Amino acid sequence: MKEKRTIQSTQLMPSTRGRFRPIRALKPESLARMLDAFHFGDLRQAALTWDAIQRRDDVLQGVASKRKKAVARLGWEVLTLDDSEEAMQHKEALEYFYNNLTATHACDDNERGGFALLVKQMMDAVGKKYAVHEIVYEFEQGESRHEYPKLRATFRFVPLWFFENKTGRLRFLKEEGASEGKSLEEDAWLITTGDGLMEACSIAYLFKHLPLRDWLVYCERNGMPGVKGVTDATPGSAEWEVARQAVEDFGAEFHALMSRGSDIQPIDLTTSGELPYPRLIERMDRAMIALWRGADLSTLSSTGGMGASLQQSESDLLEDDDALMISETLNAQIDRVVLKTLFGVERGKAYIRLKVRDRRDRKEDLELCRTLWQMGVPLALEDLRERFGISAPDADETLIDKKETLS
Repeated sequence: MKEKRTIQSTQLMPSTRGRFRPIRALKPESLARMLDAFHFGDLRQAALTWDAIQRRDDVLQGVASKRKKAVARLGWEVLTLDDSEEAMQHKEALEYFYNNLTATHACDDNERGGFALLVKQMMDAVGKKYAVHEIVYEFEQGESRHEYPKLRATFRFVPLWFFENKTGRLRFLKEEGASEGKSLEEDAWLITTGDGLMEACSIAYLFKHLPLRDWLVYCERNGMPGVKGVTDATPGSAEWEVARQAVEDFGAEFHALMSRGSDIQPIDLTTSGELPYPRLIERMDRAMIALWRGADLSTLSSTGGMGASLQQSESDLLEDDDALMISETLNAQIDRVVLKTLFGVERGKAYIRLKVRDRRDRKEDLELCRTLWQMGVPLALEDLRERFGISAPDADETLIDKKETLS
């Protein structure tokens, strides 16, 4: 049995084709209006602008993509609250669900994948505050009457500009130009909430590209010096025209022909000293990198060689927090629905969790355990196995002599 889609792809196409060009004439005043409107619940223009900026800015495209991919590449596991048969059944149901889900894009059916793509799409909330998926469930009856039914789903990522948030809850805009949307059906949507870094990044983008445009204009105008021609010929005479043609043929964009003498001189329009554009552009780039990836290495390089380690520490913190955000969102909105649908329980005994990277110093852990053991502090064998990721040996495997264990 399949549930019907709440929205159809045809509802999204007119808006996609009629999308306005949000960053061609972006100015401080227009950006301020977009950001104010976003906070009042009118999400469309800010969401479209942020999407265009994130795709087109070279630095932002790189750091945002790395932040999303770092979490999407993490493994996942289903854990249980106890060792009961019920918990094992819940675990099996969730493992089947997450192993068989499909993630796609409501505006682009070519974008299809599994759990990793779903996580990457959910991570869009880090930039745009919200990431929304429509869920289309597929219910499968068990092959025998003794086998529990199974549940699968398709998660369709719907861009944020199709929603408004004027009531404090996201609502779907069925028609382009509509000011009020339709309430989202309970349990039929996955809503991920994140930091909304694109608000600050859009400001940095604006104050990066305004001086970048000025810098390009400066290079165009001053890459080659202007030329001034001076002649004694009468204006309009044959000699004057020859001199004028000579000045034009010199190839300069700026040139002038003047009476008195027969001299051609360069006109230097360049600015003396350091140009202000590069420093401002670099400052905005570093701000975007720091927002998405933690501390900017270039700002910390003077701190006694500690910049790289501090940057890595902050990047690790962001990755762990992102993994926790994804896990808790799936626990609250998906695990609950799957287990309630299949088993009729309000509180399940299994849940999904993204595996964060183990960054502990194993050598320090081993030294600590050895010291505690030498001091006579009792150590639980299972705790040691879990700490060092060592599984229990099978009965037929050869074991290391106990004297070698902690020596």
